[in-house]
This record gives sequence, C-alpha cells and structure tokens, in this order.
Amino acid sequence: MGAWLRCYQPRTTAAVKLFCLPHAGGAASAYRAWPGLLGDGIEMHAVQYPGREERFREAFIDDMDVLVERVAAAIRPHTTGRYALFGHSMGGAVAYEVAAHLQRLGSPVPAQLFVSGRQPPELHWRGELHTRDDDGLTAELIRMGPTNAALVSEPELLELVLPVVRNDYRLMETYRPVARPPLQCPITVLHGADDPELTVEQARAWGARTERGMRFHVFAGDHFYLVPQRESVVATVVDALRRACAVTP
Repeated sequence: MGAWLRCYQPRTTAAVKLFCLPHAGGAASAYRAWPGLLGDGIEMHAVQYPGREERFREAFIDDMDVLVERVAAAIRPHTTGRYALFGHSMGGAVAYEVAAHLQRLGSPVPAQLFVSGRQPPELHWRGELHTRDDDGLTAELIRMGPTNAALVSEPELLELVLPVVRNDYRLMETYRPVARPPLQCPITVLHGADDPELTVEQARAWGARTERGMRFHVFAGDHFYLVPQRESVVATVVDALRRACAVTP
C-alpha cells in the first residue's frame, strides 16, 4: 500500500474499500479500532499523512493542493472497484477535494463520501491559529475538545503533537477552495451536536455539493464526538455502504 495507506485488517474478498482521512493533528491510528466494527464486507485503509507516527522523519505538507494530489494518487489505483471516502474535520475537507480531484481526472467517483465535523468549502473560514505560540495552540485544542486537556499534563507528548497541529492548521488556514461542479456521488454528513465549530445549518449545506443526494446524522458530543460514539458512527457508515454497495455484514 506504500507510505500513504494503512490497512490494519486486510479483507481480500470485501465488496468495498473505505479510505479514512484523519483530522488536523491526527494520524492513521485514529481509525485503528474501526476494522473490527465494519464487518467482512468492508476493507478499511487509513491515510497516513507525512510527519507523523512511522512517517515522523518525513517533511510535513502544508499545502492543500499538494496533499490532495498525493492522497488521490495513492487511492486512484483502488478506484477500479467500489470504494468510499471518510474524513473528519480537516480530513473531511481533504476527502471532498480528493473526490473532486478524482472526478476531474475521469476516475470512478466514490460510492459514498462521508464528511464529519466539517463545513462545506463555500463556508470555509480563514484564521491565524497557526501563527500563535504553543500556549495559544494548546488552548485551542482544549476548546475544541475538553478531553485534549490531558495533553497539558504530558509535556513530552505535547512537544510531539504541537508541530503537527501547527502544520495542519497552516494547511487549513491557507486553503482557498474554488468553485467546482457538484460531485456525482452521494454525501453522508455526520455532526456532533455540541461541536463549537459547526452549526447544523452549516453541516446541512453539504447538500449543494452533490447531485446524488445527501443524508445527515447528528451524534451526541463535541467536535471529537466520533471517539466516544465510535460504534454508532461506524454503524452509520456500514448502513450507508450497505445501501450504496450491497455490502453484507
């Protein structure tokens, strides 16, 4: 699978491949627990961005266009069969841009695009968080998800995490979406009810990004709702893929 994709539980007879893209500051291991919940009909591949985990010696990518081109190049060989994309937060923006990039190339589009905790590109807002000092970035992490407060008590872990977070915030805050034709695949939107960064109205606006229909799901929790709600989130993904790809348990 090369440097970009991690398949924690290969399933050679699976009907569909699910490619999962991590949030800002995240890594492929954010999805490590998913394969055991997906069932035999779905083979999951987590995208590993450079500069983290076993790719920690590689240079970060802080340009959305470059990241999208490289992720799409890694996924494109797998588009001859049924596949889907899932992205949370920053990963949702990357997943959308990858789907749009593959559509422009004339590659088969995903059977489903899952976007979690992310507004559509026309509502993207710019910021300056990546220019803040370490204390400022740490405060932002805690605001986004109170469970991140554990980082403060682990200085060595925080030292490793903050450069990744700063890079990814730079990527998102310099991201300039352009108008693109609607996707020719359905979109499933997932939203944490108490997400401080995303309203229901903003999340529902993803419906304008597809000509194949949009489904919307709300879960209890904040921006990182998908951690405590993992089983419910994965069940929602499986249900959507069963409808789209005739996946059996």
